[in-house]
Amino acid sequence: MNEPQSRREFLADVGKGTLLATIGPALAAELGITTAVAEEAPADINFGGMEPLVCFMQETPVSKLQPALAAKLKGGVPLKQLVAAGVLANARTFGGEDYIGFHTLMALHPALKMAASMPDKQAALPVFKVLYRNTSRIQENGGRGDEVLHPVAAGGDKPSAQQLHDAVRRKDTAGAEKIFATMMQNSADDGFNALLECVQDNPEVHRTVLPYRAWDLLDLVGRENATTMLRMSLRYCLSAEGRRRPEWDEHSKALTKLIDEHKLMGRDPGTRSMEDSVMEKLSMTIFSGTPENAAGAVAAALAEGFDPQEIGEAISLAANQLLLRDHGRPPEWESPGKPPGSVHGDSIGVHACDSIHAWRNLSQASKGRNVSACLILGAWQAARDKQGQPFNDWQPLPSKSQLNAVSSNDQAKLLAALDSNIRQNLQGHAAAVAQRCGMAGVPEKAVFDVMLRHAVSEDGSLHAEKYFQTAWDEFHRTRPAFRWRQLISLARVTASEYGRPAAGQAEARELLGV
Repeated sequence: MNEPQSRREFLADVGKGTLLATIGPALAAELGITTAVAEEAPADINFGGMEPLVCFMQETPVSKLQPALAAKLKGGVPLKQLVAAGVLANARTFGGEDYIGFHTLMALHPALKMAASMPDKQAALPVFKVLYRNTSRIQENGGRGDEVLHPVAAGGDKPSAQQLHDAVRRKDTAGAEKIFATMMQNSADDGFNALLECVQDNPEVHRTVLPYRAWDLLDLVGRENATTMLRMSLRYCLSAEGRRRPEWDEHSKALTKLIDEHKLMGRDPGTRSMEDSVMEKLSMTIFSGTPENAAGAVAAALAEGFDPQEIGEAISLAANQLLLRDHGRPPEWESPGKPPGSVHGDSIGVHACDSIHAWRNLSQASKGRNVSACLILGAWQAARDKQGQPFNDWQPLPSKSQLNAVSSNDQAKLLAALDSNIRQNLQGHAAAVAQRCGMAGVPEKAVFDVMLRHAVSEDGSLHAEKYFQTAWDEFHRTRPAFRWRQLISLARVTASEYGRPAAGQAEARELLGV
C-alpha cells in the first residue's frame, strides 16, 4: 500500500488547472465537463475503458459468474482489474445506500490484499468469494435497471465545507451532490476534508469505515473516480440524517470545546514519541473511561505534541481490549450464523476495531482540523462502544488457565493446535495458543497464514475480510510490546466464525483446482 501522503497529493491534483487532462473521460462525463463548455450530463455514469468489465460484473448471472471469472483470469485479466471493476459496479449500483452492498464494497480491497498472501494457485479464492457476493447482491437489487448513482453536474461559485454540511443537515440530496461535485472539481483534497466534517456528525462504524475504504480504493480504481467513490459516503450521511438523534450533538459540542481548549486549530501535528508505559496508560484511559474522558485524554496528548500516529496506536489498543473482553452475542441477539457467545460479524469488539482502524487512516489522509478531530472522535467512539456493559470488570482472553493449558513451544504443534481450536469454535483456547505462539517466537506470518485460510473459506457475516485486514494492518504498525494482542483477537474471531462456509467457495475451489 502506498503511503497516505501520496493519496492526498493525487487527490489535490484532481482540482488543479489541468483538470481535464488529469481526471479522464469518466469523471469529466460525470461532472458534465467537456473541452469546451459544460453540457447536459449523460443519463448514466460511464467508466470509459473499464465500462465493459463493470457491466460484466453487474449483468452476468451469478450462476455463471465464477466460470466466467476463471475464464477472464486465464485469458490474462489481472485480479486487481477484476476487483476494480467490481468496486465500480458496486459504487454505481448501491451508492453507499445498501447494507450488504456497502459491506461488500468494504471487503473488496481487503480480499485483494489477502490474495497477495495466498499461494499462487489459491490467490483468486478471496477475490472470487467477494465478487460472487457483489454480483449476487447487485442482481438481487435489480442490476443495471436500479442504479443509485447517476451523473451530477458541478456549477456555481466555490462552495464551503459549511455549505456542504448545511445541505446534508437539510437532507437536500440534490443540493449536497451539486456542492460536492463542485468542490471536487475545484480541489478533491478540499472536497474530501469537507466530507469528513459531515462524517463526523455521528461516530458510527459504517459511517466511519465507508469513506476510509473508498479513499483506500483510489489507488486501485484511479483518481478519475474519486468523486464517484466519495459520493457513496456523502449519500450514506444524507440517508442517515433521517435518523438523527439529539445525542448526535453531544460529541460535536465536546469536540469543538476540546479543540478550542487545547488550541489545536491551526497547529502542526506533533512528533513526540511515547514510551511503552505512557502508551499503555493512555490506551487504558481510553478503554476504561467515559467518552468525554477518553476524548479529553486524546486532545491533551495532541496538545502535548505526541505524534498522531502513536496516539492512534493507543486508541487501537483500547478498541482491541473491547474485542478481547467481549462476552459475545447475548441469547436475545441470536440470529442465523451468529449464535450466542459469537464475536464475528457485527459484534461490539469487531465494530470497535474496524472503526478505530478507519479513524486512524482518515486522520493520516486528512489535513488541518481533521487530523485531530478524527483521533478525538475515535477515542470518543471506542469508549462509547462499551454500550453500558461492564467491560471494565471483564477479563481479557485468554484466561490464565487457558494459557497454562498450552505447554508446548514447538512451532508445528502450536500451529496445529491453533487450527484445531479454530475448527472447534474454541475462542478462548485459540486465543491462548496464539498468545503462546508469540511467547515462543513463532513467526507471525505462520500464525496469520492459519487464520487467512479460514478468513477466506468462511462466510464471516460480511466482516471476515475487513476485520482480517484490520488486524493485519494494526499488528504491523503496533510496537512489539503490544502488537501480538492483534493476533490474539484475530484468533478469537476466526474461531467464532468457523463452520459457516462462504457461498460459492466450493465452486471456486473446483474451478481453480485447489
